[in-house]
Amino acid sequence: MELTYHWEGDYLIPDLTIEEEQRTIGKYGMLRKTFLKENRAGWYQGMMLEGKLDSHLADIEEAAAERMEALVEGLLEKYPAPDKGKDQMAWAAHMNSLRTMAEESVLQELVYS
Repeated sequence: MELTYHWEGDYLIPDLTIEEEQRTIGKYGMLRKTFLKENRAGWYQGMMLEGKLDSHLADIEEAAAERMEALVEGLLEKYPAPDKGKDQMAWAAHMNSLRTMAEESVLQELVYS
C-alpha cells in the first residue's frame, strides 16, 4: 500500500480517505442509523471506520421500500379497500391503516433488529 502525504505547516499529513459510493438514504436508513448509534455502538463504529455504513443504510432503505410495497399489496388482497369513487375519506383511512400495519412489520424486521 502506497501512501501520499501533504504538508500542513511543518508536518507531513497522510492523505487518508474512505471511498464510498453515494446512495440515497431515506427514512428507514436514517432510522437504522439512529438505532445503530444508540443501541449497537460497536457495530456502528466498525461500519463507520470500514466505510460500509452508508452502503448498509442504503441497502436497508431499498429492502424496506420493497418490503413495504409487497406487504401493502398483500394486505390489500386480504382486506380490500372501499370504492375510492364513492367514499374517498374511507378509502384514504383504509390505505393509511394498511400502510401503518406494513410499516410496523418493516420496522421490526429490518430497522430495529
